[in-house]
Amino acid sequence: MLTIFTITLNFNYMTLKTLLISILLFMKSGAIYDFKVDGVDGGKINFADYKGKKILIVNTASMCGNTPQYAELEKLYKKYEKNLVIIGFPANNFGSQEPGTNAEIHEFCTKKYAVTFPMAAKISVKGDDIHPIYKWLLAESKAKHLEPSEVQWNFQKYLLDEKGNLVAVFSPKTQPLSPEVTAAIEKKY
Repeated sequence: MLTIFTITLNFNYMTLKTLLISILLFMKSGAIYDFKVDGVDGGKINFADYKGKKILIVNTASMCGNTPQYAELEKLYKKYEKNLVIIGFPANNFGSQEPGTNAEIHEFCTKKYAVTFPMAAKISVKGDDIHPIYKWLLAESKAKHLEPSEVQWNFQKYLLDEKGNLVAVFSPKTQPLSPEVTAAIEKKY
């Protein structure tokens, strides 16, 4: 004999909506907006402050052939600052091209390139001591089959849309003001 039980749940629309939102927020944990990092100037950078803006994350170095990209990054930041934030992450992983202290990096960026976009404290972007934000970026780029999926060199760029989704990765040689980068910034995702 087959017995069928019917359970009637007494959910109203708002309860169901609240439940679904809670589930979605739980599933989205580990998002870019969960990160808070130290700034090169001693302050804090809270990624939650940038909800609704595109975010361009760049690993930087002061003694690299790509270092002049700081000037283009600053121009890009000024051009799109209503809808874009650029966050530089100094790293000494490639050719020991960022040997300075946070104070030295801050002085270099502000005096030589007049950088006004947020700069994080020096971190590692690969290896055993990789910073959690770069672990997240690499996992996202691999999951989304975005190339390059590993950090190749200084000034690799990661673009996130207004919802915090990784949407593009640009090689270190891709100039910040290139049509490829500006088109991705202007694109509606």
